[in-house]
Amino acid sequence: MDIEKSKEIKARAELDSQLTSQLNKLLPTVLSKTGFSSIHSLNAKIGGKHRHYLDIRNAVVYSPDHFASLWLDGFKTIVDEHKANSQFTRSEYLTYQLLKAHKEFQEYLFLFLKRTYIRYADSLSKKKPPIEDSEVWIGQNNANYGLLITPRFVNGSWENDASEIRHFEPKYWSIGHVIKTGLCVPNSPNKIVFNDIEQYLTFFLNVIVRNSGSTYEYQIAQKYCDYVRSSDNPENLALIIPEFRYEGIDVQHKYRLDFSIIESSELNKIGFELSPWSTHGYISKTKQMTQKEINDAAQDNFNKEMKKHKDFFKKHGIFTLIYTDNDLKNLDGIFDDMKRYIEPKTVGKQMKFHIFNEFFD
Repeated sequence: MDIEKSKEIKARAELDSQLTSQLNKLLPTVLSKTGFSSIHSLNAKIGGKHRHYLDIRNAVVYSPDHFASLWLDGFKTIVDEHKANSQFTRSEYLTYQLLKAHKEFQEYLFLFLKRTYIRYADSLSKKKPPIEDSEVWIGQNNANYGLLITPRFVNGSWENDASEIRHFEPKYWSIGHVIKTGLCVPNSPNKIVFNDIEQYLTFFLNVIVRNSGSTYEYQIAQKYCDYVRSSDNPENLALIIPEFRYEGIDVQHKYRLDFSIIESSELNKIGFELSPWSTHGYISKTKQMTQKEINDAAQDNFNKEMKKHKDFFKKHGIFTLIYTDNDLKNLDGIFDDMKRYIEPKTVGKQMKFHIFNEFFD
């Protein structure tokens, strides 16, 4: 565990303890004024319906205030529905009346929600990928591997355990991700497991990338390996995903991206395509062709390349950077472009509203 992560865990534990102490001081007064029989019945009332009040699976929650705001918004929506239907005996409406009547209960609720967020901040603050984007297949035809988030082998194929995706601890699509899950072998319960980062880098460079046959890809992959080895927190770095099969596991795969990066915070996809003329535009046997035939063949090559890249973006949301021969003379420059997306970005959001002062007025 890196030093920053260790500090964060310690700070959260201390804050959790402080909040629990404040809740315990308020508890006797809150129980007396609200009529709840015990801490268990009280906490069950306000803590048992998070899924009813906010979209726990998909919401990205940035702070304790944000969590409380979403909770209150969902809670108030249900209260208003009960009012409209004259269902004043319903549980949420009665709890709302108690909250309006007792400032101590309001304070208790806020502290309780804040503590809930502190305890589950890692999963609540993550942007979770939809299930259809929760697996990536890479590699050449008949030599491909799956990178899933919560892989399980069911009825002869790999799938994600959707209920556990938000609890996944490493950053999505990072070095730490692949070390935790390994790479899945299609149509087989076997996985390629890596005991440490060096094992993965060796496999990445000398099996997946080397198999592509591209000197350019191999040199960039070497730069990536060196960059990971020199990092203080390599497990948090985004993966450079080689030979991304953007149509998935299909055996006969028409197109692959040379490299892709999926940013862990916002889940943006960036493709990197190395397009030397020798493999992407060269037309052979031109001596037997007329100038018109050469022009038609060149136009056809160009249209195929452009259609491929438009498909990456329009169908799969992948913005692709394309590097031609002039660019390929400076591989350090290309890797500098990649480094902008390899380092994890901190996502934060300033909450500027005062939820409790306005909510119960």
